[in-house]
Amino acid sequence: MNEKVFLAGATGAVGTALVPLLIEAGYTVHGGTRRKDRAHALEARGVHPVVVDVFDAAALRAALVRIAPWSVIHQLTDLPKDLDPSRMAEALVLNARVRAEGTRNLVAAAQAAGASRLVAQSIAWVYAPGPRPFTETQPLDMQAEGARRLTVGGVAALERCVMAAQDMTATVLRYGQIYGPNTSTDTPKGPSPLHVEAAARAALLALQRSTGGIFNIAEDGAEVSSEKAKRALGWRADARLQQGATP
Repeated sequence: MNEKVFLAGATGAVGTALVPLLIEAGYTVHGGTRRKDRAHALEARGVHPVVVDVFDAAALRAALVRIAPWSVIHQLTDLPKDLDPSRMAEALVLNARVRAEGTRNLVAAAQAAGASRLVAQSIAWVYAPGPRPFTETQPLDMQAEGARRLTVGGVAALERCVMAAQDMTATVLRYGQIYGPNTSTDTPKGPSPLHVEAAARAALLALQRSTGGIFNIAEDGAEVSSEKAKRALGWRADARLQQGATP
């Protein structure tokens, strides 16, 4: 295979779980990080490190044009370690900026580089009030107020930008509340939990099988339906078990 993949957010929780899946599948992985001190760790895992800030549009474009990836995977977030409550107010602002401005820069760079496929991380807990379980056809909560309004606005900006990308197959994955290694919790929490390794598996399947669109990715429950991802991508919430991971 040997297609090149640019993974934005390669040192994050999902990115860390996704790297070995991509390498095992035969992809050459170029991993983006804004911190130079993380480059060696990426190299040790078989990744070609790319030290670049997603807010530096010119540098990001130059990096992707140089790499010329077949696909770009967006797993960027800007959240504090262990979701430190004392820092979450600031983090919501930073994360919304990543979703809006960062995504815009990343999509533009991917298009300039001639990428054929784009997969982006979103979230599954910003639906407007309505019948449950929520499906992808239901609207986002654009009438939200306060901190939730900021989050929903960032998510909506991300999804609009990704789905409007030209000349590439674009896929949005609406993840549930992620738990597991390198996250803020080892146990399921929230109404639509999702193990980080199952999230990574969904990204790989989207890369390989998606014909475009938006997919909920969460464990079975009353809050969110992931039936579309099961049908179209062959995804399962226990996909991590197929890798020999510990339940």
